[in-house]
Amino acid sequence: MNLPDVFEVTLKVIKVFEKLNIAYYIGGSLASSAFGIPRTTIDTDIVADIKPGQVSSLEELLKKEFYIDAAMVHDAIRYRSSFNIIHSEMLFKVDIFILKERPFDCQALSRRIQKAVSADTSQKIFFASPEDVILSKLEWYKMSGEVSDRQWNDILGILKVQGTQLDIQYLNKWAGDLNVSHLLKKAIDEAGQY
Repeated sequence: MNLPDVFEVTLKVIKVFEKLNIAYYIGGSLASSAFGIPRTTIDTDIVADIKPGQVSSLEELLKKEFYIDAAMVHDAIRYRSSFNIIHSEMLFKVDIFILKERPFDCQALSRRIQKAVSADTSQKIFFASPEDVILSKLEWYKMSGEVSDRQWNDILGILKVQGTQLDIQYLNKWAGDLNVSHLLKKAIDEAGQY
């Protein structure tokens, strides 16, 4: 799928979230592409604060265009995990990660940034901040055994593109809390920043 199609499907989900007052932000490769070096993606990652009472409305509003399983959504909320929905026509997957209750995730939600999806549209959606994308990707990189070139290159891309605009104190503080300080230092050194 090309980027316009990815955003078209993603916007359909975002509009439903906004209609239901579900706080969200885009993370993953779409966010790293927005703040770093763009790359193709096979899905969209969204972190969302979905409450149990919103599930039936969410299902009702999405089921015309997406495969969605309400039981999976309820399980994801219960276990603070994830579920996915699939666009019926384009077969594009959207991964929804339920907002975790740990301080970093709550902080990331409060720091989300509203950004236009393209230069030719006034449509704005919420993205994780560049710092929070880096920190999340450092966590994923560590959990994957530090072998994912995609995650690592996304991190380096944001560091190179954002440069001194990044809040290095914030990065260092949360990298320590998330136990990824050594990886942040390595990435900063490799990106040639600071």
